[in-house]
Amino acid sequence: MDEKIVIGLDPHKDVLVAVAVDGNGRQLDVKDATARPRGYRVLLAWARKLGPHRWAVEDVRHVAGGLVRFLLAEDEQVVWVPTHMSADYRRRVRAIGKSDPIDALACARAALAEDLPVAVPETDVREVKMLLDHREDLVGEMVRMCCRLRWHLHDIDPDFAATIPARKLHRPKWNAMVVAFLRERDGGVAVSICLDLAERIKELGDRALRLERELEERVKDEAPKLLELPGCGPMSAARIVAETGDPARFKSAAAFAMFTGCAPIPASSGNSQRVRLNRGGNRRMNAALHRIAITQKRMHQPAQDYLAARRAMGNSNIEAIRALKRHLARRVFGLLRELHHEAEAGAAPLLSAA
Repeated sequence: MDEKIVIGLDPHKDVLVAVAVDGNGRQLDVKDATARPRGYRVLLAWARKLGPHRWAVEDVRHVAGGLVRFLLAEDEQVVWVPTHMSADYRRRVRAIGKSDPIDALACARAALAEDLPVAVPETDVREVKMLLDHREDLVGEMVRMCCRLRWHLHDIDPDFAATIPARKLHRPKWNAMVVAFLRERDGGVAVSICLDLAERIKELGDRALRLERELEERVKDEAPKLLELPGCGPMSAARIVAETGDPARFKSAAAFAMFTGCAPIPASSGNSQRVRLNRGGNRRMNAALHRIAITQKRMHQPAQDYLAARRAMGNSNIEAIRALKRHLARRVFGLLRELHHEAEAGAAPLLSAA
């Protein structure tokens, strides 16, 4: 049993609650502080008085990021506790109800029992993730506006609305056609709203395209090996880089596959030996691998041969694609490890940290 004290921490926007436990999970002390730099220093001073320790922080990055960056700058050891895991261990605590100390205790005991990802200093990976998330937010808002514009157009002139292909309102050609049509109509509230929506859709589309080009250049410079994988486009490569961070935190390709939600879950009993679909893991990573698998299914001969072999074994088409995704997870992990080794030699700084 690890004798080092583990400090579980439940972060919030305004307050941080920490609980220290020994190597057996027995609670030693509780401390709270403001979620500001002065509170970080208070918690650090309290922790150092307890003796050798490590931190287990619930993985709520928007409210815990500042604290974790502070702790890493002070050479503290920190692990991330997934929120679903902290919820699971909270149910095992011998206390009724839910409170911040109970949540922090659950984080500490989860860190004692589980092999959790270690927090490392953030570098360019964080910027890639922020750019990618921002682009997805812009695209999501643009899609919602396109839906509203289409319904307004249908109300104004159903025949004209039917001439616009589905999911094309953000394209410059069709957007310009809509604007020209609206400017020929008599003024009114509906026409004014549609013109405003068309203008905002064009603006959001242009901004999303600029972000896509910036991400593509970053991936080309820092992770070119991912782009050499058939079916892996710049956005899929950027998502893989952003969500993986430091590949060294995964002890094996199997651990990485479980992280991506591509590893099948055993569901055997007695003489029945089977596996079931893994609905867990990082779903954004899973979606990126799914896009690569579907693209390879369409245009990559080795993948097509592999899928045919799986179907010959009795797999359905969906089961064969799941097997291909598991194979791709192994391949992607190998490429990420190669990039990580190059990063340690100073050749690829993007994957040197997460």
